[in-house]
Amino acid sequence: MSDEQRQRQRLDISRHAVRLFAEQGVAATSGEQIAQASGVSERTFWRYFPQKESCVEPLLTKMVDAFCAVVRAWPREMELIDHLREAYSPLLGAASEDIEAVLSVVRLTQEERALRAAYLMLRERAEDALAEVLGERMGRPAGDVEVRVQAAAMSAVLKVSTDDVARAASGGVTTETLEGHREQIATALRDLSRML
Repeated sequence: MSDEQRQRQRLDISRHAVRLFAEQGVAATSGEQIAQASGVSERTFWRYFPQKESCVEPLLTKMVDAFCAVVRAWPREMELIDHLREAYSPLLGAASEDIEAVLSVVRLTQEERALRAAYLMLRERAEDALAEVLGERMGRPAGDVEVRVQAAAMSAVLKVSTDDVARAASGGVTTETLEGHREQIATALRDLSRML
């Protein structure tokens, strides 16, 4: 199996896990149930995910990757805020079901401590990815304090805004909800840059 096929299989397992977590809660969902719903053996399931809670990572990673991809594509002649308003989507090229699933996970992290831990660890990795992108953009090392502070601030804006849109979309994701999310991120980053 190629790496791309493994990644697709992990993502498929993640989708099934999120659905089960949302329907019956994390504690009531077993690795065996997730494996069965995903059509994989339990052995394959545990090889991909050391704990059932880590099943949310592939979907959440798609969200972080989408934001980093937009920041990487930021044209030098354009303000970041304008670029985000024009180009950002929570999941680039993703089906609406994946957007719903990601926002469902984000809602679940508010009450499920184990999922919250996975979410926060992913957010930390997002800071590293953003520091690389911003460092390259600024012509400075990713480990530079100013670069890391900006990456942390940007990651915090994305986290707070995503938490907010997840609550707002509890009845379903609409175009207006996603446009509001994009605008909220752009406005928060603009306000943050004015304070610095």
